[in-house]
Amino acid sequence: MTIAPITLHQPRRLAVGAGMTGEVGTWAADAASVLVIATPITAGFVDRLKLAGRITLFDAIPGEPDTATLDAALATARQCRPDLVVGLGGGSVLDVAKLVAALWDGEQTLADVAGPNRVAGRRTRLAQVATTAGTGSEAGIRSLITDPGKGNKIAVESPHMIADFAVLDPELTYSVPAAVTAATGVDAMAHCVEAFTNRRAHPMIDGFARMGFRLVGKYLARAVRDGADTEAREGMMLASYYGGICLGPVNTAAGHAIAYPLGTRLRLPHGLANAIIFPHVLAFNQKAATGKTAEVAAALGLGEGLATEDLLDAACGFCRDLGIEMALTAHGATAGDLPLYAAEAHANRRLMDNNPIDMSVEDVLGIYRAAL
Repeated sequence: MTIAPITLHQPRRLAVGAGMTGEVGTWAADAASVLVIATPITAGFVDRLKLAGRITLFDAIPGEPDTATLDAALATARQCRPDLVVGLGGGSVLDVAKLVAALWDGEQTLADVAGPNRVAGRRTRLAQVATTAGTGSEAGIRSLITDPGKGNKIAVESPHMIADFAVLDPELTYSVPAAVTAATGVDAMAHCVEAFTNRRAHPMIDGFARMGFRLVGKYLARAVRDGADTEAREGMMLASYYGGICLGPVNTAAGHAIAYPLGTRLRLPHGLANAIIFPHVLAFNQKAATGKTAEVAAALGLGEGLATEDLLDAACGFCRDLGIEMALTAHGATAGDLPLYAAEAHANRRLMDNNPIDMSVEDVLGIYRAAL
């Protein structure tokens, strides 16, 4: 078998460990103007950055940032003219920070850079400080912004959006609620598993994926049970980071494509949407990725030699045991909504074409119905 060529991008510098957030200030001691992008909650961590320069805070980031959010953040950047942008938050914050750092001081618009490798360059330094363990956005070159007019997500991908400095400090995740810890943790796992079982799977990325989903199996339940378990929190931040590395050269597949309409239409948080869909796609793809699926099942403690139906039940049970409500009806979906969701998910060829099995619209609809 011929192994496809691969290009791997990672942050130029990575700090891992309790209390490492303060390293940003040391690293950026010469930054005169700093724009920190956060949420009202993560803005509480700004002092931990130990920044010396003039700080401007933009904290109007919703759960699913849209084009208006980005426009407002860019306007703030053009007022304060930062020589450093710091993303301080979860995936939504980090995605906006990437685009602001790349676009504020140039002529390109979001429409100009949508898609792969269209960002002209970046002159502003970028630090990414994760406060959740889910998206792994701090590791990657991709940003997703919702287009409210079309109801879909605009994906931008460029090595110019990689962080100069990324920080994984488990102390910033102590206060993340158990429900969010659970959902974002399953999302991190989904990044690893979908890349692992992908048509574009690569032996090098398989190594990162294995490290990621094994860490989830070892630490996610502990992190949900005790939010101040530093070892478990750090393990989950590493799992999330590894998942972010998987996204760059390989990316996700049907699981994320099917989850996206739940975010854009139902306004479900990204992690929760992926957690609801994950078991269904894991089981659906089992026959095309039998050995790898068995590895995942073993790492999560689901059992060995499972038939497809038993695998689905066990994976759903894994998520439910974390406190995740797995029924779409509990989140506002109705049977009448599902054909629209299925059509939108199936049309996401960027991800659907990566799936190890070709899925029809009816296959996608069947997954939504099973999750209802």
